Amino acid sequence: MNKKHFIALLAFIMILIYSCSSNPQQSANQVPASTQSTAADDAKGEGKFKNVELTHPLDQQMVAKGKAIYDVKCNACHKLTSEKLVGPGWKGVTDRRKPEWIMNFATNTDEMLDKDANAKALLEVCMVRMPNQHLSDEEVRWVLEFMRNNDGKN
Repeated sequence: MNKKHFIALLAFIMILIYSCSSNPQQSANQVPASTQSTAADDAKGEGKFKNVELTHPLDQQMVAKGKAIYDVKCNACHKLTSEKLVGPGWKGVTDRRKPEWIMNFATNTDEMLDKDANAKALLEVCMVRMPNQHLSDEEVRWVLEFMRNNDGKN
């Protein structure tokens, strides 16, 4: 290997190491802001949910049912804070994502991870595909209501 190739290889390795290292300003357990679009500019995602009717005030029965589902199927990978576990923390998710996006992601996970730009960005951060939890439309709606409650919505 000549000197020119060696220097190019060394530069490439340094760039790779730098790009893969964590930002010292950001905890390794936080999802970067660049993957957290706001609900205003967020698409509805890939799936059948085009218009989700929200309750005002929150439906506490739905919240309780959503919490029960979270406790069984979600809490192993998602915290209720902004801290990343396996998947991103849920705090503020209803401010960052539209209800339709959340429900499409939960019911159409594989297609969302394959086609939706925001889901792909989260996958790059979390590096683990969310498994299909086989939730019904009604169950996902309960989980959404629980998420809204977790975010302090009324």
